[in-house]
Amino acid sequence: MTVEKYAKVPAVGRAALSEGLVADDVAKSRENNRRYRLRRLATFLLPILLFILYRWASGNPVTPGIPTAPDGWNDYWPSLILILLVGVGLFIPLMGAGRSPHVLFRPSEIDVRMQDVRGIDVVAEEVQRTLELFLLHKTFKDRMGGHPRRAILFEGPPGTGKTLMAKALAGEANVPFLFVSSSAFQSMYYGQTNRKLRSYFAALRKAAREEGGAIGFIEEIDAIGAARSGMGGGRGAEGVAGVVNELLIQLQSFDEPTRGAKFRGWWVDKVNRWLPSSHQLKKHPPRPANILVVGATNRAADLDPALLRPGRFDRSIFFDVPSRKGREEILAYYLERKAHHDEVDAERVSQLAAATMGYSPAMLENLLNEALVWAVRRSDDRLSWDDIQQAKMSTEIGLAQPVEYTVAERRLIATHEAGHATVAYLVGNTRLLEVLSIIKRKDALGLLAHSASEERFTKTEGEIKAQIEIAFGGIVAEELFFGEVSTGPSGDLEVATTSAAIMVGSLGMAGSYISFDAMQMGGHQNIVAKVLANDEARAKVDQILNEAHERVTMMLTTYQHVVEALRDALLEQDELIGNEINKVVESAAPDALEVAEASGWRPRAVADRRRLRRIDDPLANGLDDLKQE
Repeated sequence: MTVEKYAKVPAVGRAALSEGLVADDVAKSRENNRRYRLRRLATFLLPILLFILYRWASGNPVTPGIPTAPDGWNDYWPSLILILLVGVGLFIPLMGAGRSPHVLFRPSEIDVRMQDVRGIDVVAEEVQRTLELFLLHKTFKDRMGGHPRRAILFEGPPGTGKTLMAKALAGEANVPFLFVSSSAFQSMYYGQTNRKLRSYFAALRKAAREEGGAIGFIEEIDAIGAARSGMGGGRGAEGVAGVVNELLIQLQSFDEPTRGAKFRGWWVDKVNRWLPSSHQLKKHPPRPANILVVGATNRAADLDPALLRPGRFDRSIFFDVPSRKGREEILAYYLERKAHHDEVDAERVSQLAAATMGYSPAMLENLLNEALVWAVRRSDDRLSWDDIQQAKMSTEIGLAQPVEYTVAERRLIATHEAGHATVAYLVGNTRLLEVLSIIKRKDALGLLAHSASEERFTKTEGEIKAQIEIAFGGIVAEELFFGEVSTGPSGDLEVATTSAAIMVGSLGMAGSYISFDAMQMGGHQNIVAKVLANDEARAKVDQILNEAHERVTMMLTTYQHVVEALRDALLEQDELIGNEINKVVESAAPDALEVAEASGWRPRAVADRRRLRRIDDPLANGLDDLKQE
C-alpha cells in the first residue's frame, strides 16, 4: 500500500468519533438493516393490501370476525383442549431447556456510561480503545487490514467494577447487551449446557446482524471455562471438557452464516452439480457478526489456556483496587448522589480516601451507605462526618458489644492495651494511632488500631521489627503491672511469630538468604510451618522475639507512667480516638519522642527521619493494618 493510499484511511480514535469526523460502522449497519426491514415489510404487505383493495372494489369487502366451526365439532373441544395441555406439559420444558438463559438489555435500558466509572483511568482507557475498534470494525478490517477484538477478559478481585464497566461499554456503543451468568448455562439434562451455549451465541449473532453490533457479558466465566484435565488446571471433572470445548468453538463462530445463507448455499450446491466448472454459481462469503464477548472472573488462573490465546480472548484487563486518587474520585462521585452535610467537603473526602487503602469501589459505596444508616439512627436525613467514622469503625472493627467486665479484668484489659499504645507511640514513626479501646468488638476484648501514615507498598526491616515490638507491648505491660501474663496476648504472639518467621524464611532479614518459599515439604505449607520445622531457622525466630521482648521491657520500664496515664484514661472513657491518644501520652511524657530518637527505638524508615504529622481525625489514614488485641 502506498503512502497516498494510507493517507486516505480515516483516523481511528476517540477524537475522530467524538468530533463526528468518522461515522462508526455500527451506526451505518444499524441504519442499513432498518431500511432493509422496511423494504421487506413493504414487500410482504403490498400483496395483502392489493387483495383487500380488489375485494373492496368488487363489492365483496373483507370483514373481520371469528370463523364458525363446522357442525359436530363442539363435541370434540374438551378432548382437544386436554391433548393440548398434555402436549404443552411434555414438550415446552424440553424445548425451553436448550434456550439461551441471557437477559437482553436494550441501549435505552442501560443508564451507565464511561463517565460513571471512576477511579480506574488506565483500565477505562484500554476499554475505550476496545470500544473504538468495535465501532469501526469494518474500517479497521477492510481498509486497514486489522482484526477487531472478538473477546476481552475482565479479571480482578470482587467489587472492582468489572460488571459496571461492561455495562458502560454497552451503553457507549449503543448496542444490545446480553447479560448471562455462567451458572445459568447448567442443566439437569445431558448435553443441554452445550445447547444453551450455542443458543446464547446464536442470539448474539442475531442481535449483532440486526443492530450492527452486540455485546455479550458472561459473569464468572471460570464456572464454564475451567481448565480441562492435562491443561494446567488439574481439577477437570466429568462434563467439564465438553463444555469448555463448546465454548472454544462458539468463540470462533462469529463468521457462521445465517439460516437463509445456508439455504441458498444448499440450492447453489445442488445446481452446481449439473453445471460445468467454468459456469458454476458462486456463493457469497458469510458476513461476520460484529460481536464483542466480555468475560468476567475473579480466578483467571483457573481458566483453560486455550481460552486465553489470541483469537479468542484477545485481551485480558486486570481490575485492581483503586489508588488513593482513584478512591477520592469514587467517593466524590458517590457523595454527589447521597444527601450529606456541608462538613463532608473536598478536604474530608481526601482524608477518607487516605483512610481506605485497599478498598474496592463496591466497598467505598457500601461505606457511604452504612453512613446513611447511621444517619437514620440519629433521625437525620443527611450523613455527617461522624456517621462515616461510625460506619468505618463498625465495618472494619465490628459493632460494640455490651459486656460487663469485672473490675480486675477491666483494669487488666486497659493495662494491656495501654502497653500496646505506648510502644506504638515510641517506635512507630511510620504509624498513626487510630483507636484505643477496651470495648468488646467481635472477638477482641480490647484493641489498638494503627495504620501506616502514608500509602506504601513495601516495609523495611526496622518497620517489621517495630510491629513485632508493638505486639509485645501488651504482654510486657501485664508482666510489669501484674507479675504474670493472662490468656489475652495469644493473638499478639501469633502476629509476632508470623512476622518474625517471614523475616527469617522469606525476606532474608536474619543473616540467611535462603527462601523457605521455594521449598516443598509434603505439599503446600505456609511459611511459618516451614520455618519453625527447621531448627536453625526456629532459633533465629526465637532470637528476634526475645530481642523484641527485651527492648519493649526497657521502653515500658522507662515510661511506666505513660502506661498508667493511658490505662486511667481508658478506664474513664472506654475508648480513645486519634489525637486523644497522643494528648494523653504527651501530657504524661513530653520528651518521649526525643528519648525514643536518642535511644534508637524508632526505626529509620524515611530518609530525613522527619517527625510525621499526627492528626485529630482517626480516619485520616485508615485502620488498614495491625490491630493488637
